[in-house]
Amino acid sequence: MGRRAMLERHSVGSTVLRLRKTCNRWHDSLRCEQFPFTQNRCRDSSSELPLYPSGSRMRQQLIRLHRWFGVATALFLFVAGLTGAIIAWDHELDAALNPSFFKARTAGPALSGLELARRVEAADPRLQVTYLPLAAEPGRTLQMMVLPRTNPATKQPYTLDFNQIAVDPATGEIQGRREWGAVSLARLNLIPFIYKLHYTLHLPFTGGVDIGVWLMGIVGIVWLFDSVIALWLSFPSLKAWRKSFAFRFGRGGYALTFDLHRSGGVWIWGLLVIVALTSVSMNLAAPVVRPIVSLFSTLTPDPINNPEILRAPQPGDQVLSRERIVQLAEAAGKARNLNAPPGGLYYAEFLHAYGVGFYATGNDHGDIGLGNPWMYWDAATGKPLGAQIPGKGTAGDIFMQVQYPLHSGRILGIGGRILISAVGIAVAVLSATGLLIWLKKLNARRRSAQNASRMRDGGRSVA
Repeated sequence: MGRRAMLERHSVGSTVLRLRKTCNRWHDSLRCEQFPFTQNRCRDSSSELPLYPSGSRMRQQLIRLHRWFGVATALFLFVAGLTGAIIAWDHELDAALNPSFFKARTAGPALSGLELARRVEAADPRLQVTYLPLAAEPGRTLQMMVLPRTNPATKQPYTLDFNQIAVDPATGEIQGRREWGAVSLARLNLIPFIYKLHYTLHLPFTGGVDIGVWLMGIVGIVWLFDSVIALWLSFPSLKAWRKSFAFRFGRGGYALTFDLHRSGGVWIWGLLVIVALTSVSMNLAAPVVRPIVSLFSTLTPDPINNPEILRAPQPGDQVLSRERIVQLAEAAGKARNLNAPPGGLYYAEFLHAYGVGFYATGNDHGDIGLGNPWMYWDAATGKPLGAQIPGKGTAGDIFMQVQYPLHSGRILGIGGRILISAVGIAVAVLSATGLLIWLKKLNARRRSAQNASRMRDGGRSVA
């Protein structure tokens, strides 16, 4: 072989060797980008992050599912987490922001809720009071929900630009009006806006479907399944289980971002599952959760979830007075040995039914335990239609009763609400860090694809 041929062969061999070394460095770097925390160390000197082995095919499929589920739900959960942390204190924040809506202007003996409702409807025949507390807290307004009556001339509802009013309990004067849940950042509407944003995103009600409620319910289902996948992925090696609970604050950067996402989720995993499950139970109770629960336990019918027990309105029906319903409620409460008196009354025209809640004045939110008892009556006949008594009923009934108290934290009182606020913030952090990790890996895959393309082009040039 001639000297020139030997030199050319040596040159080509050196080029191939350099390409192989470059490929090895690129491959190691890519592995560091994609699997930054493993038991072994990456060979690339530019990274000191440990690397998980590629693992089984099942693990790779679960990683892919976790990525898809996480990216699909991250923004929704970020909003739900932050708003949930706020509305754990919705009544306190609302009162602090809007004292004129909550503090009574007039000092003096308070009229009963029934009398105040009568005066409000007499002063404005366009509206009908649909919910009212039966007594006012000292120094506070009595807040009622209202709906428009039907205009006899047009057979259409009157136009009202409000659905909630604050009434001075001493005089019956309306101190304030607002559209609860309106899309508005005005001070008076801010907290109700955030509350409704939490579970509907203010998406429209179209074709008989509450799109926002369904969407957030589906997000909750995906989140619930993804939480199980995430826990599995967080423990690739039982021998190294401590790493799944650790936070490397000293490292900072991507290492800390990853730990906040993985270890943060592991520490509060049980709470995350509870919040996810209860979110589904509240948004999709009738179409999803109650049918599933009924497979395992009988559910007691009630007029809200079982319209078949309602009597169709008959011609000439007259709606019973609120006073009569309260009398029926007082008798029923004594018969069931309830400790609290009737505290609030609700009229559901679409159900043709009344509901009465039993609680002490000011405790309409059910500040601890499983909430307040409620009973229901036919609005025309006064026939009992059902009751929801906390802690009473079948196992399925109690399971459904516990959903809102768990989700809101009120089952444990103030401590539970503090915990739920913290979990809400944690959900937002987990969502944000998950997106950051995904973006970093996405950029790494794009760079590796570009590098591979350049190396293929370089190989053709050498050839």
